[in-house]
Amino acid sequence: MRTARLRTVHPALWAGWAALAAGAVLCVIGWYGVSGERYAERQLPYLASCTIPGAALIVAAAILLTHGRSALAAARVEELYALLVAVEADDAEESARAAFTPVAVSGDLLMVPGGTLWHRADCPLVAGKPEAVPVDSKLVASGELSPCPICEPAEADD
Repeated sequence: MRTARLRTVHPALWAGWAALAAGAVLCVIGWYGVSGERYAERQLPYLASCTIPGAALIVAAAILLTHGRSALAAARVEELYALLVAVEADDAEESARAAFTPVAVSGDLLMVPGGTLWHRADCPLVAGKPEAVPVDSKLVASGELSPCPICEPAEADD
């Protein structure tokens, strides 16, 4: 969800666009006035009153637009950071809950033919697999099968 601050345009951006428009208009008026005069002494008032202030407004507009963009980018970074912190907090709560709740609690033990691990029946690694078969106690006793690190079926024997 985006914040209201990001939906509105930063005031520096509005000021920058307004200064750019005013500067462009002044430069066009100055150019038009200078182009209609033949002698330099008659062109100077247009340069002094329109073109130079117009150029200054364009420079100011560039500064304001740069500042507005960086402020907007900073606001977006802050929003993303807040979302990241919120997600990490949710993940931390879920991982804390998951640390105290076992992944699988079934007493039935299964294995996949050709596999090297034995699992509880509700272990996510074998749950819903039709090829999973009950564990052969000879394979467990001989050490050919190891307990699954996810569901920890060795605790079922304790």
